[in-house]
Amino acid sequence: MQSCFFFAASATFAFLVVGGCGKKGPPLPPLIKIPVAPTELTAQRRASSVDVQFIVPAANTDGTRPANVERVDVYAITATRSFTDDQILRLGTKIASVDVKAPRDPNATTEPDAPDEEVDAPEGKGLDQGVVARVTEQLTESAVTPVDPLKDPKARKAAREQPSPDGPLLPAPLLPPSRTYVGVGISTRGRKGPLSTRVAVTLAPPPLPPTTPTAVYDEKAITVAWGPVGDATADGVDRVLPSTLIGAPQRSIAYNVYDGTNKLTKTPVSDPSFADARLVWGEERCYVVRTAQRVDETVIESAATPEVCVTPVDTFPPAAPKSLQTVASVGAITLIWEPNTERDLAGYLVLRGATQSDLQPLMTTPMTATSFRDDLAPGTHHLYAVRAVDKAGNESVLSNLADDTAR
Repeated sequence: MQSCFFFAASATFAFLVVGGCGKKGPPLPPLIKIPVAPTELTAQRRASSVDVQFIVPAANTDGTRPANVERVDVYAITATRSFTDDQILRLGTKIASVDVKAPRDPNATTEPDAPDEEVDAPEGKGLDQGVVARVTEQLTESAVTPVDPLKDPKARKAAREQPSPDGPLLPAPLLPPSRTYVGVGISTRGRKGPLSTRVAVTLAPPPLPPTTPTAVYDEKAITVAWGPVGDATADGVDRVLPSTLIGAPQRSIAYNVYDGTNKLTKTPVSDPSFADARLVWGEERCYVVRTAQRVDETVIESAATPEVCVTPVDTFPPAAPKSLQTVASVGAITLIWEPNTERDLAGYLVLRGATQSDLQPLMTTPMTATSFRDDLAPGTHHLYAVRAVDKAGNESVLSNLADDTAR
């Protein structure tokens, strides 16, 4: 009886185990890898153009690397209202496609925490992944014309199906149109990744540029100066919306200074001058200035001024050495003085004579030490001075005079 019960229980357990096993299904398709959104997208309006920059995707949405990306498309849309991501892609304009180096095998990826040396390097034409990309759009008449939302079939259908329960809506406030930019990574098989964050620039008319700048320098910096401009637009017409209108933009004027394409002002400056401390003797520097007008939360730059260039030449002598003192000893007079602080100092010349009018240097090459021992016969009396010399050969005026007699 006991053996039969054990057999029955064992059989039941076997049935439960067999019955609990699932049937093996078909293999799942491989996970499709798409690139993350471009990051740090910015858009800077400069007169009739907009400079857009962003960081090229370097990973996929699951965190693996390298990104399965072949290019980044940049879209723009001009509107007076908000659009969905889908509407931006359908109704907006693709203003640029930036080629990106792609992986040889999109599925041969490395986990997010793996060392960089384990990531297969993408190849082909285009930019490296993870670098900054830049594109420029010229604002043509068609580019600044707002998109009509009713051009979107889905929007027309929604408007027909959802009439306002309170009757016709009031017209929207009068606002200047803006142009919105987004970037999206495209995989090697043409699939779109997620869109970047949106950046909008105002399409209000740009300000006037400043007057042609001047550039002067001293031994510490090059100073660029220009004439300020008023609160007017580039065509001479002030188009600021009347303050009685809802949403009239608030404006303020400042300036940005450029060395070529390199912007030197971290933030726009309100004073019409800028000191560039990157002075290198004999190295040409060229500058342009743009008016930077803040309109609400965005900044519009004017066209650039004519370029002004300057090549600094070192004609500035160092300061005279200070606190020259003498110490007499047996058969010698020792001189000591305070060191100069100029960055381009070459050294010092020690001068000696019976009187100030006949002082003569004791060496032809500047010495770097701040002391000098003059070996003399006992009882010899001399007058001394020291002169500083810079690397350009400019000589300072004389230090204070000091005289002494060797013991």
